[in-house]
Amino acid sequence: ASDHPAPPADAPIAMAVADGEDSMATRLDAQGVRYERDEEGDFRVVFAWQQEQRSQIAFVSGAAHVLGDGAVREVFSPAARVPEGGFTAEQADMLLRDSQRNVLGGWEIAGDMLFYVIKLHDDADGARFEQALEVAAQLADDMELQLTGEDAL
Repeated sequence: ASDHPAPPADAPIAMAVADGEDSMATRLDAQGVRYERDEEGDFRVVFAWQQEQRSQIAFVSGAAHVLGDGAVREVFSPAARVPEGGFTAEQADMLLRDSQRNVLGGWEIAGDMLFYVIKLHDDADGARFEQALEVAAQLADDMELQLTGEDAL
């Protein structure tokens, strides 16, 4: 998860704050979400779809981003490595149009990885985060299949 998306350079300044009292773990535990913590403190969840024989990883950021008097936390799932030289104009257009169609979240590139990212107010309950994890994982897996035809992530 070291490649999780960074805010755009012109985004409002937000400071990442670690989840000191581990409230995210408490919220995910209450939903029965099975996760592992990675070395960066992110919550890693694996989804498996037996019928399609596919799986996908998704994450909840271990730190919230303080913005004004609130905080935002990212839920993200990697979809594909960005090809050397970047995506074609047609692929970029398709990703932008897909972002517009999806009600919550959108496509972002961080480093050499394409992610589906959902940003939620940090005070959302565990059910909202579980739902966001499922949505991000499903959309990223669908895009991975469309762009690469593989199931590497």
